[in-house]
Amino acid sequence: MFYIHHTACISPQQSFLQVDLERLRESVNNQLRVIEPDYNGIPPGLLRRMGKAVKIGVGAALSVLQEQTAPDGIIIGTANGGMEDCIKFLNQIIEYDEGILAPGNFVQSTTNAIASQLGLLTRNKSYNVTHVHRGLAFENAMTDAAMMIAENPSMNFLVGAVDEISTYNYNIDYLDGWYKKQPTSNVDLYETQTEGSLAGEGAAMFLVNANPESALARVKAVYCLHTEDERVVAAGLRQFIATHSPGQPIDWLVSGENGDRRLNRYYEACEKVLDEDTGICRFKHMSGEFPTASAMALWIACYMLREETIPRHMIKRASGHTKVRNVLIYNNFKSLQHSFMLVT
Repeated sequence: MFYIHHTACISPQQSFLQVDLERLRESVNNQLRVIEPDYNGIPPGLLRRMGKAVKIGVGAALSVLQEQTAPDGIIIGTANGGMEDCIKFLNQIIEYDEGILAPGNFVQSTTNAIASQLGLLTRNKSYNVTHVHRGLAFENAMTDAAMMIAENPSMNFLVGAVDEISTYNYNIDYLDGWYKKQPTSNVDLYETQTEGSLAGEGAAMFLVNANPESALARVKAVYCLHTEDERVVAAGLRQFIATHSPGQPIDWLVSGENGDRRLNRYYEACEKVLDEDTGICRFKHMSGEFPTASAMALWIACYMLREETIPRHMIKRASGHTKVRNVLIYNNFKSLQHSFMLVT
């Protein structure tokens, strides 16, 4: 598909600039909110008008593009974009009786605000697209980038994903049972065996192209499916491995297991497909659950391939392989949307 050359991630852990994944930052009130940096690359006058999703998305992207020429396209995946600003604007309509409204919240409220703001800041008039597909938004952004690179092998693309914890979406998902009702720490998230997960947010950005020279990693394949049958998911994984990694062992599975006991059957079905020597590590005790969490999983896979080390708190089962060469990512969103990525 394509090669990753630069990447950045703003998350609830120390993943931006000074990376330290060994120390696990604990959740507060069943939420994992990002550690926001100083945003040195964003003009202060513009920064104060930005919503949180736009800030973390633009902040991560500018870090990737800092020493690079302008990309030939900006492709972002998000499920909710600036939903918090959207609700603020709608509340203003009621509060001011449809009178004179502040335009800032409206401008920042659309899902394409991150990609468009990046285009304006970098004066990039090239391909600019936002994919909004709930739990598969980032995967669709990656597929878009792969298709563009196949047609234009000399081009560079910025691909990423952003989602925030908005009051509106948090309350809806909480009432729908997707977040835990009882106080739960991310330290023992996987031992709770209750319904729901912890709310999370984050932004991850990648500069990608078709050039293997000096690349951090290669995304070899992405596959998505919609089903509530774990047997279909397992069959899809078998076909995915047979097609894209024949004869090549999977060294590590980066699992999207999130502490919701209702989803365990999907992850267990996939684990049974893999060899016993395949190590298993989990990441959602670091990020929390949000629609585009798979973008952070890809960032973690790049970290694993580059550093050839994995924080102890992530490991569910140790790998029988001495090196990290092939990493499989499996993510599941609300038991319906499933995706696999093969990163080498």
